[in-house]
Amino acid sequence: MNTSTDPGARVVRGEIHRRWAELGWERSPLGYPLTDELGTPDGRGRFNHFEGGSVYWSPASGGHVVYPQIRDRWAALGWETGLLGYPVTDDQPTPDGGRYAGFEGGWIYRGPTTAAHEVHGQIALTWAGLGALQSRLGYPVTDEYAVPGGRASDFEHGRITWNAATGATTVTYS
Repeated sequence: MNTSTDPGARVVRGEIHRRWAELGWERSPLGYPLTDELGTPDGRGRFNHFEGGSVYWSPASGGHVVYPQIRDRWAALGWETGLLGYPVTDDQPTPDGGRYAGFEGGWIYRGPTTAAHEVHGQIALTWAGLGALQSRLGYPVTDEYAVPGGRASDFEHGRITWNAATGATTVTYS
C-alpha cells in the first residue's frame, strides 16, 4: 500500500529506477516518488524527487542520491547549472555523523553540528591535501567567499585563503 502523502502514481525510469531499486524501493530512505522523472533545466540530465531525497542522473555522472540537507545547499548554489554541476557520488555519511556528496565541480559537506557548505577549486584541493575532515580544520562552516585579492573558506578551526594573483593558498588555524 502506498503511504505517501502524494498517493498518485509516478514515473521512475532507467538509471533512476535502477538506483531506487538498489536502495530498496519505497522502503529505502528515499521512500515514495513525489515527481515523475523530469528533465533538468540544462537539458543534460534527469531527476526524480522522492519523500526522503532525490536521484539525479546525467550521461557523464550516472545516477546519484542526494538527501535533503545536501540537496538544499546544492539548490541554493544553482543545482546542476551552478558552479558544482551534477552529483558524481551519492550523498553519504562521514564517520562522525556528518554527510557529504561529490559534484562535478566540488563537494558539499555537512557536519554533525554544522550546516551544509561547499568547497571547490584550489581551496578544496588544499583542504584535501591536509586530510580534509581528518585535518585540524574540520568541516567547512562557510561557502567560498570573496576577500581582497582572492577567495576564502572558513572551517571549524581555521581558514583557507586563495590568492588570485599567485594561485597560492594560505592556511590559518584558529
